[in-house]
Amino acid sequence: MHPESSGSDGGAPGSPGGAGPRRTRTRGGRPTSGGPAAGGPAGGGPAETGGSPAESYAAHRRRSAHPKFAEFSSAMSFELDAFQRTACQALESGHGVLVCAPTGAGKTVVGEFAVHLALSEGRRCFYTTPIKALSNQKFADFCDRYGEDAVGLLTGDTSINGDAQVVVMTTEVLRNMLYAGSRGIDQLGYVVMDEVHYLADRFRGAVWEEVILHLPDHVQLASLSATVSNAEEFGEWLVEVRGDTTVVVDEHRPVPLWQHMQVGSRMFDLFGGETDDRELQLNPRLLRHTQELSRVHAPYGRGRGGPGNRRKGPRPPRFFPPSRVEVLDSLNSAGLLPAIVFIFSRAGCDAAVSQCVRAGLRLTGEHEAEEIREIIERHTSSLPEADLAVLGYWEWRDALERGVAAHHAGLLPAFKETVEELFVRGLVKAVFATETLALGINMPARTVVLERLVKFNGESHVDLTPGEYTQLTGRAGRRGIDVEGHAVVVWQPGVDPKQVAGLASTRTYPLRSSFRPGYNMAVNLVQRVGRDAARDLLEQSFAQFQADRSVVGMSRRVDRNAEALQGYAESMTCHLGDFAEYFALRRRIAEREKVLAKQNRASKRAEAAKSLERLRKGDVIQVPAGRRSGLAVVIDPGLEPMGEPRPLVVTEDRWSGRLSVADFTSPVEALGRMRLPKHVDTRSPKSRRDLASGLRETGISTSGGRSRRRADSGDDAELASLRRALKAHPCHGCDEREKHARWAERHERLRSETEHLRRKVATTTHSLARAFDRIIGLLAERDYVTADDPERPVTEHGRRLSRLYSESDLLAAECLRAEIWTSLQPAELAAVVSALVFESRRESPVAPAVPSGPVTDALERTWHVWGELEEDERRHKLDRTREPDAGFAWPVYRWARGESLERVLTAAESTGHELSAGDFVRWCRQVVDLLDQIRDVTGRSDPIGSAAAKAVAAIQRGVVAAGAM
Repeated sequence: MHPESSGSDGGAPGSPGGAGPRRTRTRGGRPTSGGPAAGGPAGGGPAETGGSPAESYAAHRRRSAHPKFAEFSSAMSFELDAFQRTACQALESGHGVLVCAPTGAGKTVVGEFAVHLALSEGRRCFYTTPIKALSNQKFADFCDRYGEDAVGLLTGDTSINGDAQVVVMTTEVLRNMLYAGSRGIDQLGYVVMDEVHYLADRFRGAVWEEVILHLPDHVQLASLSATVSNAEEFGEWLVEVRGDTTVVVDEHRPVPLWQHMQVGSRMFDLFGGETDDRELQLNPRLLRHTQELSRVHAPYGRGRGGPGNRRKGPRPPRFFPPSRVEVLDSLNSAGLLPAIVFIFSRAGCDAAVSQCVRAGLRLTGEHEAEEIREIIERHTSSLPEADLAVLGYWEWRDALERGVAAHHAGLLPAFKETVEELFVRGLVKAVFATETLALGINMPARTVVLERLVKFNGESHVDLTPGEYTQLTGRAGRRGIDVEGHAVVVWQPGVDPKQVAGLASTRTYPLRSSFRPGYNMAVNLVQRVGRDAARDLLEQSFAQFQADRSVVGMSRRVDRNAEALQGYAESMTCHLGDFAEYFALRRRIAEREKVLAKQNRASKRAEAAKSLERLRKGDVIQVPAGRRSGLAVVIDPGLEPMGEPRPLVVTEDRWSGRLSVADFTSPVEALGRMRLPKHVDTRSPKSRRDLASGLRETGISTSGGRSRRRADSGDDAELASLRRALKAHPCHGCDEREKHARWAERHERLRSETEHLRRKVATTTHSLARAFDRIIGLLAERDYVTADDPERPVTEHGRRLSRLYSESDLLAAECLRAEIWTSLQPAELAAVVSALVFESRRESPVAPAVPSGPVTDALERTWHVWGELEEDERRHKLDRTREPDAGFAWPVYRWARGESLERVLTAAESTGHELSAGDFVRWCRQVVDLLDQIRDVTGRSDPIGSAAAKAVAAIQRGVVAAGAM
């Protein structure tokens, strides 16, 4: 087997000259099986002793210069890698650090050393993570190591020992503390930002930059990131906003990764050797085998005769990839379990588990099954007995005892945490997961399997990017356990091994900022530092840093283009006259001809549509072109009152279906008629055969038909005038006219490109500050900020908005201000508030059910406020606030009124809006989060605040309250 190449560009080169981040880059050679990468010798401290006197002296100097690191590393059970030592020593020397390393390389050791430093210095350390599951995991780790008294946990719905010296929290919690001016920041010495590459996330990424910009200067920042190719660029920005920062980039996977493709029952290595320049070469045996299969099998999803899949001749046989059970059996036989099988569908993950159970697959022994039952009981003991059946508990438990599980966002939190622990312990051998498992949670495997290289991104099906492929396959290979990891792509027709090799070998994953000012951010900035300083702060963001760098390149291109344009202008100079003027006439003629052609096409389409309206049952027509060309008989005219007609026909080659205007290049006329039975069943092959035979017997020829005069562009007066002016121009008689025209064409293309670049430069420079100004303009109109009062820059309404952290923050503030929720009871308020947080996963043809009476009225008024807000946002050229979604109103209303989980979920399903138990709990907690904020900003004595507090208490029960951590 041939492992993937671990060499990579890893990052952009540093900027020449000037102050910049201290850079340290460690490179791994070709990965090998075994060796220190798989765990290394035990005892980080003792590993530095021995050797020559010079080596002993050097080791002594290192311990003396970094005594706290020496103390920390001596307690480790393995020798630290070079990048870990470099980063830790930089932290002890007072620098901030940015550590970029592959998944599983051990970046968190650096974060743990920051915790060690804080404890030894009597200062506080905040360890931030992007997701609650990772926060829970780190909290448990630190409690085991330092004791429960020293460690706290703060997430959106959990608060444990928040005044502890070490606090694990989600990044949003720290952002909110900074805006609130929390006293907990005073003794803060270190902040660890785990998974800092999340700042590229288009929904939540801004939070990371807000934290980095707002942290006090005395706080040292340890940023941990997956491998990105522009680490130095990110590091240079950190130097600008945080001061001295050491960038440590490690490109070596500690456990080498082997790439494979599963083709039917055979597994091939993806790579099969090296070229002369040590580039990995695609396995020729794999390539030959898949090419042979592709020649005789239809691509996946084809061969069924659906639209777009019709072909002449016999239908090729379908290729059936190995079943999931066969794949797991194969991996088990090869000793390659535990495995994560990535399926980009929740339903697909659940179906895969069911398939394994039905097939009788068992990957565990009786002793392991007993241990699994004990862990299940510990995680699920707080679940109400009455809800177990509706939760699918018994089926889920049976699968776990067999060593198989699903993991996705729709899973109940208690179930998800159970699966994670069992997998880490090696008791669950196979997990079918969506890509969410690749983000942050520590669940490595020996093998990762990808069933497909396409995923649905919420709008369309798109190919995996190299970064996503590496993130997913990076889970393979457990440090200290496996000597190598394995990535397996399941082949099917249409999958090109060259594409897989490209995904596996590409190493360019730039980190792009998603930072944009929002309403809550703008109000908080103005409240804390004032309007001018807020604009300056936004100019310091990584987003503006990257934008300004791009402007430098664009400005250089504008300058180069200006020189080229001058040369093109000289080359198109004509001695007979102004050739630019002559070329402008040619261009106007071409544009007018396009307009007339478009009008002609529209006219022909309108004529064709009218002719289709005249067709009647039994008319024989000619389909002029395309796959359906030839004679056809009209079975049903298909007249649509509000749209174009779509006649149902049967053609002479026995095809039946509806035609549209697009099938006719000119108006259609009936060439004759056929007598048809009273009822025609076009689904019957015999009926279609008889009709096709009758068509041929009519003797009607397809060569007939009336010719029609096409519109002549010469009839257009404007076009005729332009053509006369062209012929009269002096340059029209030039012998080198076409040579001049080629230079003029080049000049026009380059001029257009240059104007586009100039506009882009103008909009990019200070783009965030301008967006901030537009936001402030809207907020000033609505009385959230004041125009000229430095002592009171934010109004009472603005102070309320500053404490609402929601995607629909301004909409929530406006609804509170208009008091449209004041008279709602707790369950009613929960239903209405849910519309501001809930977002349907897919559109449903059925409108969501909404409780009648006060809830309906309040929702309608909420939509009215949203409509007014959207108009203002459009006028100020701002991103629109998301429209309220009432899809969760009924479920949360029923739950808050005390109905059972079974009734709530069954009622949701009966209305066509199916809801998993995990999704139900997740959305309930988001509603609770916003209700908590409403309670805090209005006060418990306020009717809305009181109702919000009661709604929270009503929702926090049963499965929602169980395992809230």
